[in-house]
Amino acid sequence: MTLFHPSMTLEEKIDVFNSCEFAVMNGMRIESAGEGVIRVTMDPSGKLNPNGTIHGGAIFSLADQAFGIAANLESVPEVAVSASIQYLAPATGTLTAVAVKVEDTPGTSLFRVEVLEGSRLIAVFHGTGFKIRNK
Repeated sequence: MTLFHPSMTLEEKIDVFNSCEFAVMNGMRIESAGEGVIRVTMDPSGKLNPNGTIHGGAIFSLADQAFGIAANLESVPEVAVSASIQYLAPATGTLTAVAVKVEDTPGTSLFRVEVLEGSRLIAVFHGTGFKIRNK
């Protein structure tokens, strides 16, 4: 497994995120990355709860993955310091998480991630990233 490094090219970063064990295990894949917008899809297979809808933990994981990718595509790596999600509707099909940077400071950044099933909004996630700078 190749480890992530901020000096990688965009294509190398995408390959690392797409091939990480967690993404592969959960059927997550980056569909597009650029111009401040990241799109990650997730196959619903194996992620249903007893009600026959996608488990909230799987939805959160997809949103968190999109946030993590978006926060680490630039030259300064970031780690999450907080995350929250609001679930709006149940889902059963393929989901897409769309991450967009909302705010950026020298030490932190804020991202909004919308989780969609087609054009239907399923959840809204907010994540704050802390920038890791070498001393």
